[in-house]
Formats: sequence, structure tokens, C-alpha cells
Amino acid sequence: MGYINRIVPVILAVGLLAAAAQAKGFFKVGDPAPNFTLETVDGQTISLAQYKGKVVVLGLFHICEPCMIQGTELQKVHQAFQDKNVQVLGVNSAGNSKEKVQDFLKEFPVKVSYPYMVDPKKETDRLYGGGRFIPNVYIIDQEGIIRWQRVGTMEIGAAEVIKAEVEKLLAAGKSGGAL
Repeated sequence: MGYINRIVPVILAVGLLAAAAQAKGFFKVGDPAPNFTLETVDGQTISLAQYKGKVVVLGLFHICEPCMIQGTELQKVHQAFQDKNVQVLGVNSAGNSKEKVQDFLKEFPVKVSYPYMVDPKKETDRLYGGGRFIPNVYIIDQEGIIRWQRVGTMEIGAAEVIKAEVEKLLAAGKSGGAL
């Protein structure tokens, strides 16, 4: 019995490391962010390409508690950068209906005021390697290049961490330095 109790945590840890290594291949830090065009829950059509020239914080979500937590963190980021060259976007990448997503957003502890889109064909899940690892957060620079990504609900996805990464890109953009 003691052997089993010691070996199971090791097996679980190895499995988590393997999953993280596999996820690394999905997320293309340093590559151009794949474009998509989707409709928001309030009926606007939005394309990622329309935000070129801005830093974009993109959250890919399903309807789940970890996604609600991450979506709430993105609301803090959105509020912090409202008057800056930054756009926060949320996408329900699970294919849920607009009505289900609207109901989900009503459960948030804060009102989400950044554009939140629905993706009925799960296009963003395919483009960004989602589905298996959710929520996903990407920070895309002013030229449309993925500069930072975070998978799952680790502390690294907290608003303060995301804001620090965004500040780096804003500073680099102002100084004309290489991103």
C-alpha cells in the first residue's frame, strides 16, 4: 500500500509534465497570431486583424469556472488599459450558443465590458490549439505577433502578470525598439 501511495503522485506529475510539453507545440510564441472574424454576444462583427497596431490580450474560454476566473482577471486588465493602445478580447471557443454564453457572462462576479465573442464552428480552438487546455490567454504585439501565452488557471494568468507583459510591449512600441 505504501508503495502505491508514493508512486501515484509521481505518475500524475509525469503526466502533467508530458501534457505541458505537448501544449508547448500548440502555442506559437513568436509566430503571427492567426486571424479570425467572429460575432460578439451583442451582435458586432470583430476581426483580430482590425486591432493591428494595438497590443491585444486574447482570452479563449469555454463555459467553466476556471474560464470565469480568467475572464474576470481580463476585465481587470481591460479596465487598467482602457485609455491606452490595448484591446482585450474574449472568445467562447467551445461552440456554445450565443444565449448560453450570455447566461454564463451573467454569472461573472463583474460585468464584462470587453468584446466577448462566440465561435460556433470552434475555429479559434483549431487555430490556437485550444480545447484540451482551457482557458488560454495570448498577448499579441502591435505587429500581430504572439509574444506571451498562458494555459490553464495557474497564478501566472493573474491580471498583474498580464498587465506587466502588456506594459513591456507598450514601452517597446513607444521607444521603437525591437519586440
